Amino acid sequence: MDFALSPELLQLQQMVRDYARNELLPHAARLDEQPRFPREALYGLAGLGLLGVTTPERYGGSGLGALAMVTALEEIAAADASVATIMAVTNGFPQSSLLDYGTEEQRQRWLPPLAKGEWIGAFCLSEPHAGSDAAALRTRADKVAGGYVLNGEKAWITSGRDADLYLVLARTDTDAGVRGLSCFIIERGSEGLIPGAAERKMGQLAAVTSTVTFSDCFVPEDQLIGEEGQGFVIAMSQLDAGRINIAAQSVGIARAAFEAALDYSSNREAFGRTIRDFQGVSFPLADMTVKLEAARLLTQRAAWLMDQGFRVTREAAMAKLYASEAAGFITDGAVQIHGGYGYSRDYPAERLYRDARVTRIYEGTSEIQRVVIGRQLARERGRE
Repeated sequence: MDFALSPELLQLQQMVRDYARNELLPHAARLDEQPRFPREALYGLAGLGLLGVTTPERYGGSGLGALAMVTALEEIAAADASVATIMAVTNGFPQSSLLDYGTEEQRQRWLPPLAKGEWIGAFCLSEPHAGSDAAALRTRADKVAGGYVLNGEKAWITSGRDADLYLVLARTDTDAGVRGLSCFIIERGSEGLIPGAAERKMGQLAAVTSTVTFSDCFVPEDQLIGEEGQGFVIAMSQLDAGRINIAAQSVGIARAAFEAALDYSSNREAFGRTIRDFQGVSFPLADMTVKLEAARLLTQRAAWLMDQGFRVTREAAMAKLYASEAAGFITDGAVQIHGGYGYSRDYPAERLYRDARVTRIYEGTSEIQRVVIGRQLARERGRE
């Protein structure tokens, strides 16, 4: 059993770490104070091949695997969680759905600009009244001559105001539940596609999210991905990779918080010695590093299994659940170890605490992950 990354992945890790520390970290606090879409940072990621990590080289991507993706994503998240979120989203559903369900013509048309970072992708699933419950989606796609007309509103869309290409789930059959959902590609500037105002969020402020409204938005027939009624299957089939990526992001945020707490406690003195020498600080640091290592191993294991071709629904949910909750524990501990300075925006612990909180919500809440794990356990027991 080998727990070491390959020489190639170690080289990738160092390259991304150097870029993240030199080009992203110095600007992270400013982007948090004055939020804006970090397009310059994304151009840098594109130059490193990080906006099409798992997309094959023939479509402009890097042609790497899930383990490479989580290795790179942890490094980016340790520097700036907002940039990591945009990276995960544009690498995720827009590209993976086209790869798995798109026609060759659709792949040739849309994958190269996404994988090369010329375009940024967005995924439009959630609605104001429906997040985890996809069966409750109300955005409609009515069949007309030559295509479909979409009407409805999507919510909490990462890069909703800035994306160049949107992957959208809409209802083509009002009576078929999840079997009535279909998947569409819509390009920026399409008539009737209306991005809304930026949401006022708690954290990850540069990963600007917004509503996206469709008002009589015409979508040509050749922009349907897969078949009518296949939208729910397409979305669910991509969730495992998405959850592994959020686990990696959680590990990156947690690592940054742990390192900040360790550095601070090694330099801050009280009663004639560093506060790290006190059990009240050293024990929390011990718990933090245990959770950090466990989260990373769960994440890398899920990614490795995916690269080997295994179904990883349970493993992805486990990694996402544990890593996101570990990030919450570690960032909270970092704030506590910093004392009053942990509550100040002049120190990174405060920002990391806010950035980590959403990892227990998006790509399925912690409660949903427990539902998924429980169901997988029941299915596995039923096969015994």
